[in-house]
Amino acid sequence: MTQGHSREDVPSTLDDSLAPSDVASIQGRVQHTPPRPSGQPRPKSKAPSQEARAARRASAASRADYDVPDTYANLGETADASAIRNPDEASVCHLRSLEQLRDQEQEYVGGQRLQRQDSAGRRAQEEEKEAEAATYPVSRLATQIYTLSYLVFFSIWGTLARLGLQALTTYPGAPVIYSSIWPNFAGSLIMGFLAEDRMLLREEWGKSNGSRERDEEASDAHVAAARKAHLSIKKTIPLYIGLATGFCGSFTSFASFVRDMYLALANDLPAIDGPPRNGGYSFLALVGVVMMTVSLSLSGLFLGAHLAIFLEPITPSIPFLFTRKILDRLVVLLGWGCWLGAVLLSIFPPHDYWRGTATFALVFAPLGCLLRFYMSMYLNGRMASFPLGTFAVNIFGTAILGMSWDLAHVPLGGVVGCQVLQGVQDGFCGCLTTVSTWVSELATLRRRHAYVYGSASVLAGLAIMVAVMGGLRWSGGWEALVCTH
Repeated sequence: MTQGHSREDVPSTLDDSLAPSDVASIQGRVQHTPPRPSGQPRPKSKAPSQEARAARRASAASRADYDVPDTYANLGETADASAIRNPDEASVCHLRSLEQLRDQEQEYVGGQRLQRQDSAGRRAQEEEKEAEAATYPVSRLATQIYTLSYLVFFSIWGTLARLGLQALTTYPGAPVIYSSIWPNFAGSLIMGFLAEDRMLLREEWGKSNGSRERDEEASDAHVAAARKAHLSIKKTIPLYIGLATGFCGSFTSFASFVRDMYLALANDLPAIDGPPRNGGYSFLALVGVVMMTVSLSLSGLFLGAHLAIFLEPITPSIPFLFTRKILDRLVVLLGWGCWLGAVLLSIFPPHDYWRGTATFALVFAPLGCLLRFYMSMYLNGRMASFPLGTFAVNIFGTAILGMSWDLAHVPLGGVVGCQVLQGVQDGFCGCLTTVSTWVSELATLRRRHAYVYGSASVLAGLAIMVAVMGGLRWSGGWEALVCTH
């Protein structure tokens, strides 16, 4: 018998659930585990609680039942990297940055593209795809319908959560005088929980085998491999994409954050009632908004991940049959039905002020969320060190919000026109731009790339807002809104 670990030490079903480069990476880690000298005593076993946790987390991962497009891997919310790099507090931890994950994905996609260019390889790949598609219980078309339905449904609820939390945290004497900070914190917290959680969708990818490893090194290798398998499979589940991309992305708003940056710079935050201040104080106000929003959002991301680890023993799992047989099909009706209901409430509102307060925002919310989804899919994979899709939607949404803000303060179109513009700001721009994905990418990029990406996003957004909102503000000034918000 040879010392060390062989290929059989890796769960065999990982080959079906991971990309070839990921399987090779896991196998390489296990194969290169140094053997224990014959004279060295066996390490002490884990504490009972640690053993129970390892058995609960280590599962025989099975391939996902959804036939998803390869571009789903480019979504910032579904990256395998976690904000908590060593959740099991292992003695040896292999860190994987977002750049490494993107490079592996692009290498795999590039290999597939080269194989398609060869006629023989193309025929073999087509036959393999046909055989593989026949084994998926959920077809690619159904998977895409479920995904879009979840995005529409959760974008509406994410928008309602953001508007509701802003209303709750706006009161006389509030310690924080701009309303975007609390939704950005709460959405980042939920994003951190979802990214680290392995229990909610546990039955989607296999059940625990209940085995305990006597050798701590082998057990850690199995747990690490199982955790990586779960992260790779979780990003193919429409429900998870709906929660992370739809709800968290719509709960937070990068455009609102940049708007508050500009209002602080211009001494126009709603709760400020005092004499004009000099440029030095305005710059300090701008820095304060940036520091508080970024630090609180990152803190929320890490706090959510820690909560997922802490609550793991009591976190329930959504039943597999309930998700596959009931929830996936029901959300098709709920998602598009809620969107239709928002349209009807905007046409026939019980009270006119509902339009500016919520209903127009709910009409525009799914449009912003779906545009962000597709732009992230097709742009994020182009630069591993700079998530181009997230950057593009954040800057574009910021520009749209600035123009809508100016038009609403001209005023233009009377009361209904003002309400529509508020709906564009709260719904379309709020769901098109995201802070939860942005801070998740900042936490998983390499340090230098994270600073470049974060600084570029903030500076470009502020420059756009100064050019758009500042042009009207410092020339003719804003008029009061003619509609109730």
